[in-house]
Amino acid sequence: MYATPEEIVRYAADLIRSGTRLDTQAIAAQFGMSRTTLFRKVGNREQLLGEALWWLAEAALSRANDRWQREYGTALRDDRGRLRSLRILEYYGATMVGDPGFAWLLENDPTALRVLTNPQGEVQPRLIAAHATLFDRDILEGGLAPVVDVQTLSFAVVRLEDAILYSDVLAGHAANFPAAVTLVQHLVESVLQASAPA
Repeated sequence: MYATPEEIVRYAADLIRSGTRLDTQAIAAQFGMSRTTLFRKVGNREQLLGEALWWLAEAALSRANDRWQREYGTALRDDRGRLRSLRILEYYGATMVGDPGFAWLLENDPTALRVLTNPQGEVQPRLIAAHATLFDRDILEGGLAPVVDVQTLSFAVVRLEDAILYSDVLAGHAANFPAAVTLVQHLVESVLQASAPA
């Protein structure tokens, strides 16, 4: 029996983590199927790469949420006063930036950046939605009054993260994760303001 699309995507994600280029012929052979069958199940190479990258991102976001729960429970802010959403995104970003397989992919696969930043692709729209979910939760539970809509904020944050975290590929200079954290924090806190007292 052929593997499910979910199993293929998980296998592709494991390849990325190990610093191995996705080769659809080799992946099809691994599961005892033709490339045509693989394509019918998970799409072309870029689509499979996008699904695998989203699988990794979603798993990293889940671990970041779990870490917040362990460290701060239901609190809205951490011990330094930073919003829950910001700290979770910092955990998430650190995981992705610190992953050697992900770094290898960005450096060695010219399609990776296009897949990650495609506004109609498998990764960016879902990542924007995940950011919006985090911000919406803080707004609801913290009585915050955003000065722009959450979708616009989420889009801006993701694009800012892209510009800084992938700057070594985009602009030829080293990514600066601490700068990304600081810029995102100032942007989000300027938008998610406390509601004025009634």
